[in-house]
Amino acid sequence: MYFAKNIKFLRKRKNRTQDEVAEALGMKRPTLSGYENEVAMPNIPALVLFSDYFGMAIDTLVKVDLTVLTGHQLYMLEHGEDVFLRGGKLRVLATTVDRNNRENIELVPEKAKAGYTRGFFDPEYISELPRYQLPFLPADRKYRTFQVSGDSMLPIPDGAWVTGEFVQDWLGLPDGAACIVLTLDEGIVFKIVENHLREKGLLRLISLNQAYAPYEVSGSEVREIWRFVNYTSEEVPAGNPSGEIIGRTLQTIQSDLREIKSRIVR
Repeated sequence: MYFAKNIKFLRKRKNRTQDEVAEALGMKRPTLSGYENEVAMPNIPALVLFSDYFGMAIDTLVKVDLTVLTGHQLYMLEHGEDVFLRGGKLRVLATTVDRNNRENIELVPEKAKAGYTRGFFDPEYISELPRYQLPFLPADRKYRTFQVSGDSMLPIPDGAWVTGEFVQDWLGLPDGAACIVLTLDEGIVFKIVENHLREKGLLRLISLNQAYAPYEVSGSEVREIWRFVNYTSEEVPAGNPSGEIIGRTLQTIQSDLREIKSRIVR
């Protein structure tokens, strides 16, 4: 059982003292200390108090060693994605971490996209992908970078590297979100998403380039969704522009992207 270790870990993660937690739970500090140090075992009403306070199921507090989870996994638990608490099925994501147990950002180049479609769930396959860190992104989220191809999402160019945040709750995905979507038939696609999962069980995928017609995919065909965070590209304006000109150009591209998205979303 991991209860003692877990409540101590969660208390420190919340930057709470024993006095503060004990007061919130309506118990004496020595009682809480006894639980944390395995001197005493809590009864059922006490377990319910801890479950409510930390927002986690009793089974999770007792059976899962929370100290070995990644930042992303802890974030998901703390924000309602607790398989014991919900009674549902948590989406399992194959991932990698660095030597400090921080989530890596795996890189999926164009030549690896076919293999990713077959091996996205395989930890061994994912561990063979190139990986890196972006220190300015929140550590409690999971990110992955995909190389896109074609001109369907101009002004984001062919060959650009698009980084997305893993989406656990597909139903909560807002209309107009730019996403990398992995489907059984289409493989990896980068599109604007209209979310009709609740009423129709499908997603409508829209290109920024209006030469490409929108199309629909069934939710049952979708395997992963990664919401757009940023992109990088080797393409720069012709000539030898100054940093100021490049900055203005990037701002224009971002403005155009927002405008196109606002026209598409109804």
